[in-house]
Amino acid sequence: MSRRTRTARRRPVAAAVLAAGAVLLPAVPASAASGADQDFVIEDPRITESSGLAASKRHPGVYWTHNDSDDGAFLYAVDSRTGKTVATVTMTGVGEPRDVEAISLGPDGNLYVGDIGDNLGGTWDHVWIYRLPEPAELRDQTVAATQFTVQYEDGPRDAEALMVHPKTGRVYLASKKQSGGRLYAGPEKLSAQGVNVFRPTGADVDWVTDGAFSPDGSELVLRSYLGAKAYDWKGDGSLGEPRRLSAPLLGQSESVTYTADGTGLMYGAEGTRSRVVRVDVEKRDGEGDEGKEPEGTKSPGAGAGGADGAGGGGEAGRLATGSRPVRPAWSWSALWCWCGSGCARGGAGRSSRAAGHFPARRASTRASKPATRRSRPKAKWSKPGPKVSSEREAIRG
Repeated sequence: MSRRTRTARRRPVAAAVLAAGAVLLPAVPASAASGADQDFVIEDPRITESSGLAASKRHPGVYWTHNDSDDGAFLYAVDSRTGKTVATVTMTGVGEPRDVEAISLGPDGNLYVGDIGDNLGGTWDHVWIYRLPEPAELRDQTVAATQFTVQYEDGPRDAEALMVHPKTGRVYLASKKQSGGRLYAGPEKLSAQGVNVFRPTGADVDWVTDGAFSPDGSELVLRSYLGAKAYDWKGDGSLGEPRRLSAPLLGQSESVTYTADGTGLMYGAEGTRSRVVRVDVEKRDGEGDEGKEPEGTKSPGAGAGGADGAGGGGEAGRLATGSRPVRPAWSWSALWCWCGSGCARGGAGRSSRAAGHFPARRASTRASKPATRRSRPKAKWSKPGPKVSSEREAIRG
């Protein structure tokens, strides 16, 4: 048989194999194929305290963020494909921001920015929410924003989570308290005239640093420094039973948002070159793959020595996702963030040491000591006798 004949006979077989492969290969989301909506590092040196995230609807793969505290009236659009800032927006008409803590995108196409932090433990009698249209073009620009004055029905509160429901457009806030935090609902429509009073919904939530509604509005995710929980959303503002999610430990964890298509949750933290980690949305019981065991978990930050890989490597503490909720692993680094950086105190301790990175563990000095050390000679004690003035003489006796 000639070489040309053998080649001709192989072509139909190769075509059949390729066709079968095209059928067997699972479909890959366009965002994943392009590298968007995956783990990334915020490269902009100006962003040192990223305290909120919101997935853009106009620009796929782009996330809006901002600095904590009094950085100024700035918003940053970060491309998840590169980690680079592709637009800086300066808000006008909002005065001097005091403690910006959260950002969310509403169904009206507007960005809502929560200047709602109160590091003094709830002493300011009012806070603010800013609303501005999401820019159609990604470029540095100035955008006029509307400022809304907010008060809580039951008195001042410290808060770091602002969520806009994707169907009704109603704004919700969650107070930040280690025990006894509350979920608050704003008016059906915010008013730029007078005060907007936020009232408790009756749902108690603890130690919330950010939150996000699923794109279909059926679920609310609230995160804290050490984990995240999901709740079925009920139209009256009440919540279903909490389900613990597979959230990564990222140091001072202060942000979460759904991807625009709702297939993943993006978790962020404060700090220079802070990481944003994607965790696929977990399947609920009865939503397919029945009888399958969830895949094994990946060791967080393998080889990096820490929940977030203190040296910047590893998987940033990502845990496995699946049909069963998984409790995040404890980390001494996370415990340090809780007790040492002032996170739990919500105020004075939030400084450079709480910038989203853990201090390197002090290297052990034992390895540098000689393997054998001269042992101290044992003292020889004599029978009781007259007192002597020198301890050395007593030992020598």
